[in-house]
Amino acid sequence: MRLRMRKSVWHVLLFLLAMGSPAFVGQPEDRQGREVQSARVDELFAPWDRPDSPGCAVGVIKDGRFIYKRGYGMANLEHHIPISPTTVFRIGSTSKQFTAATVVLLAQRGKLSLDDDIRKYLPEMPDYGTPITIRHLIHHTSGIRDYLTLMDLAGMRPDDFYTDEEVLDLLARQRELNFKPGDDFLYSNSGYFLLSLIVKRATGKSLRELARELIFEPLGMNHTHFHDDHTMIVENRASGYAPKEGGGFKISMTTLDMVGDGGLFTSVEDLFRWDQNFYHPRVGGRALIDQLLTPGTLNDGKTLDYAFGLRLGEYKGLRMISHGGAFVGFRAEMIRFPEQRFSVICLCNLSTINPSRLARQVADIFLADQMRPEAKAAGAGERPSVRLSERELSAMTGAFYDPETGAVWQISTAEGMLIAKVGRRRFRLMPITRWRFRAMNAPVHIEVSFEERSGAAPSRLRVHVEGRRPVVLERVRLVSPTPDALRKYVGTYFSEELQVGYNVVLKDGRLYLRHENKYKHSPRDPLQPTLADWFTVSGLHLHFLRDERGNITAFTMNADRVKHLRFVRRPRVNVRTER
Repeated sequence: MRLRMRKSVWHVLLFLLAMGSPAFVGQPEDRQGREVQSARVDELFAPWDRPDSPGCAVGVIKDGRFIYKRGYGMANLEHHIPISPTTVFRIGSTSKQFTAATVVLLAQRGKLSLDDDIRKYLPEMPDYGTPITIRHLIHHTSGIRDYLTLMDLAGMRPDDFYTDEEVLDLLARQRELNFKPGDDFLYSNSGYFLLSLIVKRATGKSLRELARELIFEPLGMNHTHFHDDHTMIVENRASGYAPKEGGGFKISMTTLDMVGDGGLFTSVEDLFRWDQNFYHPRVGGRALIDQLLTPGTLNDGKTLDYAFGLRLGEYKGLRMISHGGAFVGFRAEMIRFPEQRFSVICLCNLSTINPSRLARQVADIFLADQMRPEAKAAGAGERPSVRLSERELSAMTGAFYDPETGAVWQISTAEGMLIAKVGRRRFRLMPITRWRFRAMNAPVHIEVSFEERSGAAPSRLRVHVEGRRPVVLERVRLVSPTPDALRKYVGTYFSEELQVGYNVVLKDGRLYLRHENKYKHSPRDPLQPTLADWFTVSGLHLHFLRDERGNITAFTMNADRVKHLRFVRRPRVNVRTER
């Protein structure tokens, strides 16, 4: 017992030694102000600043140097290793800017062109009538369906293993795109995964090898690499975690070796070197930086806010360049305010942490005197700025349908507030004006406004989710099919593109969607009828199709980054009813 207590005390001492000496730099006259700011940053990360919790590494950069950097929480709970600014994290989609940079550097060297048809390097991909270019992949305007979503629909779990070849084969089977190349923007991991394959076929070297040769070694990023071998030992790496039901944490890692769309391992210290290359470009010269910051454009001439693996935007009146990342138990964000020469890096190893929000809150602390006041994000304790009567609120209740995806927002009232229900998620809507509302406690910033108000009841709902283009939903009346009507949907449906079948079964008067392989995961909740022949469950939207005689022959599925995926009904053997 005494030995166990001694070890426990030793682990806490190690934690305090690693975490208790934050690094901040400044002249004597501004040191006191920096200490106040640093203490406020510590408050933000206090919930994870414990020897029994995963957490984050944070770096704050101003004028070419760190003004604050620190670790909070543990890199490894099993071996009691604290997080520090040198801890190596998987950074998810924050990796995309390095993939884009590698492609641009190859274009500078004449190894490829950004306007090459991808089939020049990937002849396995279908000819969709309009060429898909490397530039389309970079700007998420290709229309290619997202492979992670497709694998999920195929029943694969995050901890299942599959190879690059299997992903390429899956993408090559897709008969349709989400949209014509260049017509729209829809974030798709497939594009950046395919870029990694194009790099290899154009040069004979892997993305890992080329990024190291062209970027990481020249910049001295000695602890950064594309992790294309899950068996590789990585010194000083953090483990990924997720909350465990009932309390505590569980390991959340992956064996997947795909890179390009993600897969970069790096540290706060190394990302500082990348950040500085935007001001003093040792790699690629000013031409690389200018290219990376060039936004994409659509066929209609509209300019996107997405450049080369980077989002271009504004935060509280200041120009901001950023990109977040999330995969298994890791979360990341890197934001840069170029005019202020100020950046925040936040790398975390717990799936429930929101580094994008935290990084902006850190920026709020250090750049407060330069930022434009902005309406606060709606939180649990915030009060409405406008008071609406029950009658006014009731006029806005009802169901609103997204014609692009089939999603339905159901608006109701409770305790003097509007409530929005979207699938399994529920948000309280706080009024900003008579017809405009903000979602409270949503994971991202969401604003909704009611439009086309003929009389008291609006017929349209405009929804703007942070990072996406606004969509307009139409008011509809939801249907309630009888049990006999529901029975007509029962059957087995097969997707040639996924090579997977789903059973639609009837249980206790409700329809359920079941993977034909009972060992694969399926939605737990029943299918919810919305419009005629439309159902929704767990973010999936199914539209059943009928022939000229009214018989159901197929359904198409929309699932966020996958649209119009077709499942054809197999000949009916018997009606399936679960008991």
